Amino acid sequence: MTPERPLAVVGVPGNRRLDLFGEAVRAAGLPEPVIVPWHDLATGPVTLPGDALVRVDSPGGDVETERLLRGWRHAPDLYRAEGTADQHAGFRAALDRLATAVAATPGAHLLQETADLVDMCDKRRCHARLTAAGIPVAPALPGPVTDYASLRAAMDAHRWSRVFVKPAHGSSASGVVALATASGGRVRAVTSADLVRGADGSVELYNSLRLRTYTREEEVATVVDALAPDGLHVERWVPKAGFDGRAVDLRVVVVAGRATHVVVRSSTSPMTNLHLGNARGDLEALRESVGPHAWAEALATAESAAACFPRTLHAGVDLLALPGWREFAVCEVNAFGDLIPGVLHEGRDTYAEQLHALATGRFPVPGPERV
Repeated sequence: MTPERPLAVVGVPGNRRLDLFGEAVRAAGLPEPVIVPWHDLATGPVTLPGDALVRVDSPGGDVETERLLRGWRHAPDLYRAEGTADQHAGFRAALDRLATAVAATPGAHLLQETADLVDMCDKRRCHARLTAAGIPVAPALPGPVTDYASLRAAMDAHRWSRVFVKPAHGSSASGVVALATASGGRVRAVTSADLVRGADGSVELYNSLRLRTYTREEEVATVVDALAPDGLHVERWVPKAGFDGRAVDLRVVVVAGRATHVVVRSSTSPMTNLHLGNARGDLEALRESVGPHAWAEALATAESAAACFPRTLHAGVDLLALPGWREFAVCEVNAFGDLIPGVLHEGRDTYAEQLHALATGRFPVPGPERV
């Protein structure tokens, strides 16, 4: 990548993701990137600089952008767990407009294939893509789950007593339910969704930073039924390996085909997302504990998952190891999973690593258009 080739970034102005990427750009001695606000892309066509390399960042965290993507007249409550299907539909439409703008701009090139982004942000499509490529994943229920009754019927048919129920288009564990059932009608559901009932009997789900545990089946059914209209993806609950008395999994950022940055996510609950009060584990101690062969297999699995999206510069792969570290399963492939501040690879953060991959040709892009 040469300094005269402009960078354009679709993002939310003022978001720290853009701030961190801008810092990496300036440190590399490159011109300031052109910011294309998600707000603009959500409302209509956008203009791009000629020869631009176009990078897409997360649309999350901005109320007005979310309202426009969802097509809602009123501003959504960003803490609500419902409404993800509307958001994803708007996301797809916006990416279609972006692809049109890139195609119409001489020399412009996307650093992430829009179809890849769409699939990574749909757990059902992502799981199917990984499965087709032979990537190890948790088994998933094949048919649609439309409510709690159909969920329990499918679990009984497959003889699964423990599952993860995931909103198809959710992120950051929003609405995810870790459901365990037992004989005698006993249930236990751990989720970030806080169930709130209105005085008129209405049901609302709010994302919480404190996990809730529901043991009354009527409450569990209400949560699942409220999430189901947006689409659900249900996976068998695969046990995670433990380390230092806690369950762990890995966020592996893969840039241009290489696993570069790794965070150990450590938890005493079924969910390891760091924003839910979980802790970063000791990476070096874990590597030493599992040994070089298992560690190499883990990273190779993450790289194989990211390779299912070959025209996309980077992805965050959530990877678990089964107890014993001899088998692995990919939990998610995150389109915007590169926000892990403070983690370096060869002195570079995830954003500098992406620029390095472009500068060295590790992620080849067509040359700028010449007149």
